[in-house]
Amino acid sequence: MSLGFEWDFDTLVAMLSIAIPSAAFVWEFAVVGRKRLGYRVQMDTLATDTAHSPYAGVLEEMHQNGTTLTDPSFVLLRIENAGWLPIIEDDYLTPADDPGGIRVTFPGRRVVGAVVTELSQPELRDFFSARATGFGIDDELDSGVIRLPKVKLNPSAHYKVLAVLERRSADRRDPFPDPVFRADVSGRHSHWFGWLARTARLRLARTESHTFASRPALVGIVLLALAVLAQAGLTLVWREETPPLDCVGGTLRLHGSTAFAPAVRAAAERYGELCDGKGADIPVGDGTFTGSGEGIAALEAAGAQAGDLGGAGLGDHITFTDGPTVGSHPEVLPRPVAYSLFTLVVNKDAKVRNLTLDQIRGIYSGTYTHWSQVGGARDVPIHLVNRHRGSGTRTALEQRVLGRVKVPEATADDCAALDEDRPGVCEVDNTEAVLDRTAAINGALGYSEVSSAASATDLVQLRIDRMPPTLEGVEDGDYPYWQTEYAYTFGEPPSDSIAAAFLRYLTDQGGKDILREHGNRPCSETEYPLVCEPT
Repeated sequence: MSLGFEWDFDTLVAMLSIAIPSAAFVWEFAVVGRKRLGYRVQMDTLATDTAHSPYAGVLEEMHQNGTTLTDPSFVLLRIENAGWLPIIEDDYLTPADDPGGIRVTFPGRRVVGAVVTELSQPELRDFFSARATGFGIDDELDSGVIRLPKVKLNPSAHYKVLAVLERRSADRRDPFPDPVFRADVSGRHSHWFGWLARTARLRLARTESHTFASRPALVGIVLLALAVLAQAGLTLVWREETPPLDCVGGTLRLHGSTAFAPAVRAAAERYGELCDGKGADIPVGDGTFTGSGEGIAALEAAGAQAGDLGGAGLGDHITFTDGPTVGSHPEVLPRPVAYSLFTLVVNKDAKVRNLTLDQIRGIYSGTYTHWSQVGGARDVPIHLVNRHRGSGTRTALEQRVLGRVKVPEATADDCAALDEDRPGVCEVDNTEAVLDRTAAINGALGYSEVSSAASATDLVQLRIDRMPPTLEGVEDGDYPYWQTEYAYTFGEPPSDSIAAAFLRYLTDQGGKDILREHGNRPCSETEYPLVCEPT
């Protein structure tokens, strides 16, 4: 269950994640973005900065009324409508009888001349004609000023003004301050969010080389990103996993497949942690899983010991098997859980990484007895490390890979007794023992569930007909060694029992993620879950 402060913090973050972008949207598009008068200073350079130009001398010797200019400079201004509504003459916050709408001041410089160099549409030229009085040059005490008229600008419309200036100071080392723009645009003509827009004075915005968003909107975007990161960190680091829908107390006994055991153990441990407050106990220590056949026998023995259940099933025992159980077992009921991936594993000294199906069948039929016969190491005999009869992993090997070939009977009672110079066969109880013996015996060949084999560094997982053991290979029909995993119960367990609750967790809730982590495909993700086979 999530802790209280986590829930409160999550709620706050969620509310901020909604409020911040909403406020940014309203501000950017309903207030600022509707009428946004923007400017850019696209060039501000001294004539001396063009020393590499063939016209540098001409620029430095520019005259005004016969007088050489003092340290002349050039400034290119761009004025634009960066909003999505037109800007009209009445939007400029200057007196109605003042034809000027924008003032650009150049501290430390005098304006020698100014000319309009680019208009986004020819109609704008009327605002700069000889009859128009809004465009002009003024001189103040220590600054030059260019007055720009109240130009009507459609969305994305713009015009450019090139100014020639000269320095007022005698010290040519002093850098020029940036031009200062002064203009306001009224919000009184807005039809949406009227009370907010009417009170807004939307100042001239420096748009630079883009018109994406104003500073308040960018701040909102940053805050939103921080809120999302905080929520992600909360989810990944602090927030606990949601408990199963129905935690049930009691003790659950698990039996069966040693190959499927790592996934079931992990799911059982997690279920126990999540349902600890309900008194759920699922022992998963050594000796719990002893093989598919032994697990069915243990389940039937538990059912017999329980005696007459009055038509109800046993609610505290589950057995897992690799594939459907062999033989007649009328009182146990199967449920497909997932299909698992298996692999042949070989001692690295055999010097093989790939075998064809025919070569594998030839090895288990006795046709090939040395690795050199299938392209491997010379003078290294093949030793087969098998599971006991009744093992689901062994049965899957015979059914899916060997076809009509059967796994040969043991030639030695103990794998340690195999003659290292002669081919031989031994049998062990579980998957872990197969991996240990195969790694220890020179030239040994065994088999295992893939996730268990992945941690064995001294073994090679064999490719079959050049296909590695992957679920994608199984589903494409290119890799043959897999098996459906079944959960068996003695009769139908009561719906309020811990066995029923754990099966629901494993097949329909958080346990599915654990099955995937161990390389299995949950049946609920297949096209026909009750069959639970690759399509």
